[in-house]
Amino acid sequence: MSLVDLVMPKLGESIMEATILRWHKKPGDKVAQDEPVLDIATDKVDSEVPSIAEGTLTEVLFNENDVVPIGTVIARIDTANGSATTGSTPAQAPQSIAPVYEEAKVVEEVPYQPAATAATGSTGGARFYSPLVLNIAQSEGISMSELENIPGTGQDGRVSKKDILAYVANRGSKPTAATQTVQVVTQVQPQVAKKEETAQNFPVVYQGNVEVIEMDRMRKLIAKHMVDSKHTSAHVTSFAECDVTNLVLWREKVKKDFEKREGEKITFTPLFVEAIVKCLKKYPWLSSSVDGDKIIVKKDLNIGMATALPSGNLIVPVIKNADQLNLVGLTKQVNGLANAARTGKLKPDDTVGGTFTLTNVGTFGSIMGTPIINQPQVAIMAVGAIKKRPMVIETPQGDSIAIRHMMYISLSYDHRIIDGGLGSTFLNAVSKELENFDINRSV
Repeated sequence: MSLVDLVMPKLGESIMEATILRWHKKPGDKVAQDEPVLDIATDKVDSEVPSIAEGTLTEVLFNENDVVPIGTVIARIDTANGSATTGSTPAQAPQSIAPVYEEAKVVEEVPYQPAATAATGSTGGARFYSPLVLNIAQSEGISMSELENIPGTGQDGRVSKKDILAYVANRGSKPTAATQTVQVVTQVQPQVAKKEETAQNFPVVYQGNVEVIEMDRMRKLIAKHMVDSKHTSAHVTSFAECDVTNLVLWREKVKKDFEKREGEKITFTPLFVEAIVKCLKKYPWLSSSVDGDKIIVKKDLNIGMATALPSGNLIVPVIKNADQLNLVGLTKQVNGLANAARTGKLKPDDTVGGTFTLTNVGTFGSIMGTPIINQPQVAIMAVGAIKKRPMVIETPQGDSIAIRHMMYISLSYDHRIIDGGLGSTFLNAVSKELENFDINRSV
């Protein structure tokens, strides 16, 4: 028997764990090399994991819905009757993994913290805790000493997500030294405690004619990401109005020739990205992140662009090194990433590494918006719908009224490090870039 280990592949620089969604094969099934064995999900994309060898699947080490750290062995394949691939070779995600469909957005990059502790599990060795378990423990106020005493049902006695959630649910009913004070209080007010206990035992009843819709996994992740961002950053939003008449007229003039020559439709998005990149070079703190009391200024300008999916959810693919692309290159990147997002063909690396995000709320008819910062970034810009309005035009010969193409832009920024002066200065700089667009520019 020649066994090959199938490991959880790395799906991006910031992704340290993935959830097993579905096994396509079960122990005893034949598998061909590169044949999909299971589906996995991260907070970025859903992907298939292919077999790295031909043979028979002999062992499945994790169940569906288990959260597994990157690099962990998840299955074993006997290659005795197939063309073996020697050794325990990690699957290479960028070439071999094709996204199934995904989630948004949205995207939270949390540095991975190794979770090995001195606690002894059922195997007698160092007990491992996944980042997900540690995050739940931190949010629920569970200390490491308390965590070490939670019985685990995972591999080698590890504490799984199910174990810690069950512990949290039953935590209040188990008398411990830490809860004695609470018990004394509840004895003083038995009627209040009884009412709370009774309320927990009955399902919520919704009055009137309602439809109850269970959130899908993608919407749950979006909701968590948005709430976490509000809890992390001190949000402030500034607004500016800009006259984009020159930009609109220029695009109308060149769009047919541009599409004929480049094979791509030119939208407003690459023009907005170009203006943002120019201003980020002048004000680099807008392209940064916060690590404790340190400000990490990002030299690589990677612009995320919020893209609507057919389901109505949003995802944020990232234009890498946007400052190194000309307008043609930006247009091809914008169109390519948008099409990949809408057809579920984004690669895991397409949604990581963003340093600043642009969202176009005007696509949906809104004239302005107050977007929520895409963590761990510190700023996000929203552009509204372009509307024709009568405006006062100042000239050396006097004031006049003319019909102009006007647009509101807004900037939400993290007030922990971006003060109102800097945020407003950057926003107005972008506005001036758009207003002073050269109508005679060649592509």
